[in-house]
Amino acid sequence: MEQKNTEELLKERLREKGLKVTHQRLLVLSVLEQNSGRHMTAEDIYELVSEDYPEIGLATVYRTLQLLWDMQLVDRLNLDDGCVRYEIGHLLRGDARHNHHHLICRSCHKVIPFDGDLLDDLERHIEESVGFHVLDHELKFYGLCRECMKMQK
Repeated sequence: MEQKNTEELLKERLREKGLKVTHQRLLVLSVLEQNSGRHMTAEDIYELVSEDYPEIGLATVYRTLQLLWDMQLVDRLNLDDGCVRYEIGHLLRGDARHNHHHLICRSCHKVIPFDGDLLDDLERHIEESVGFHVLDHELKFYGLCRECMKMQK
C-alpha cells in the first residue's frame, strides 16, 4: 500500500471532518514537516509561514495548530520550558499508535527524540490488571546529554 504524503493526508482528514482545505492549514503543516525534529513553538511556525505568506496572523497559526492537534495530525509537547511546542503527529510519521519520547538535557536543555517504545508490555499489564486501555502516552527522560557529560569530566 502506498504511503500518502502529508499534504494528501491533511486534505483527506479535513474533508472527512467537513472542513475546508485552506492555504494557511497546508502552510503550517508544511513548515512543521520541513522542520521535523525541531519541536517548534507557534511563534516559530508563524515566523516561517509569514515569510512566504505575510498576511497570515499569529491567531490564525494558533487556531490552525489547535485544529491540527484535534485531528491528531500534530503532537503538542510540553518540554518544561514554559512553551508549548508542536511537531508532526505520530499518525503522519507512520506510527498509528504512539508518539516518540524525549530526552531532555538538564544542563544545555537540548531535546533529543527517542523512537524506541518499550512500554507495550506495561500497557498490556495495565489493561489486564486494571481494565484500562491505554491509547497513548508521553514520556520524558531528564539527564545529561553526551556533550554535557564530557564537559563535566
